[in-house]
This record gives sequence, C-alpha cells and structure tokens, in this order.
Amino acid sequence: QVPLVESGGGLVQAGGSLRLSCAASRRTFSIFSTYAMGWYRQGPGKEREFVTAINWNGGSTNYADSVKGRFTISRENAKNTIYLQMNRLKPEDTAVYYCAAYNGPIYSGTDPLYWGQGTQVTVSA
Repeated sequence: QVPLVESGGGLVQAGGSLRLSCAASRRTFSIFSTYAMGWYRQGPGKEREFVTAINWNGGSTNYADSVKGRFTISRENAKNTIYLQMNRLKPEDTAVYYCAAYNGPIYSGTDPLYWGQGTQVTVSA
C-alpha cells in the first residue's frame, strides 16, 4: 500500500488556483499527528526542491521564499490528510508536486521519511 497519495493536480492558467491533497495510509501512519508533513516539487530539468512543511498540529509552518504569500499548507489529522492551497500560480510553478512525511512531529529541515508518488501541476502562461 502506497503510504502517501497525492491528488488535485492539473492544468491551470497563470493567476489561477489549485488545491492539492495528500492522503496518508492509516496502516503506515496509525498516529498521523506524530508526523510533520511537507510538500516538495520538481520542475522540468530541475532538482526536487522544498516547498513547505507543517508541524504535527498545524501550529507552525515553513515556506520556500518562492511561494510565500501564495501557497498555504494545512492538515486535518482526523482525516490523515494534508493540503496545499496554491493561489496566483505562475508558469514557473509548473512541476510534479510530492507529499512527504518527516520522522517526527516537528519539521527541522531533515529529509523526509516517506514520499508520495507525485501529482503534476502545469501552469500555462
């Protein structure tokens, strides 16, 4: 069973919005609230990069400078799900977006423990 499954990607015009979701397997994440979660992305010809992370209770978040003020991460622990609301999208946001789970409740900049398979986001000019 895939531990993390993303959804919500698609094609959108510049300036538009998309909301990504990531469902965490209850088999792998029996106590979802013990994991900090995050989103990464990999654009065409680029390396995978950090986008945002959220601590176990949503009380603290981190964002890459490139998305601050446009993207918002949130989570619903009762549903084992996190979200990424992306507003004012730009063509340079085009990428495969990956959900990730960290080894612990607090994001500290370490590499994730689990990865999703990714969902494509394409922003047209």
